[in-house]
Amino acid sequence: MKKAELILNIDTASATEVLLFLESGGRVLSRKKFLAPKKQAEKLLPALEKLLLKNHFDLADLTGVRVVNQGGTFTSLRIGVITANALAFALGIPVQAIDKEGKAAIGGLKSAGGISVATPHYDAEPNIGKKKEVK
Repeated sequence: MKKAELILNIDTASATEVLLFLESGGRVLSRKKFLAPKKQAEKLLPALEKLLLKNHFDLADLTGVRVVNQGGTFTSLRIGVITANALAFALGIPVQAIDKEGKAAIGGLKSAGGISVATPHYDAEPNIGKKKEVK
């Protein structure tokens, strides 16, 4: 018997908030949006766990993951993409890169070791490690 579709959508493109929602058959079942300025990494997985439990699901019920892979800050975007890829790999389910409107992102997937992974697309070059001018 085929498992019912249950897609997790992750949007961490905003530097200050996270949006998670569960979808089945194109219909949103439940969503969670919360503020997490500079705390997205710490709050994302516990929020996901609560969302699944509230709806009587667990991670094994997921059949796919979609992640917004463009816009936003370097760190916030990377948190969502890394989390989506890790979940997809661990659960053996597909990952899809999407834009803010939920459409498939062009060039948002790469093949690595026989599996597809979502790749982030940044609005600007990262400035990690660049020295700031001292005035």
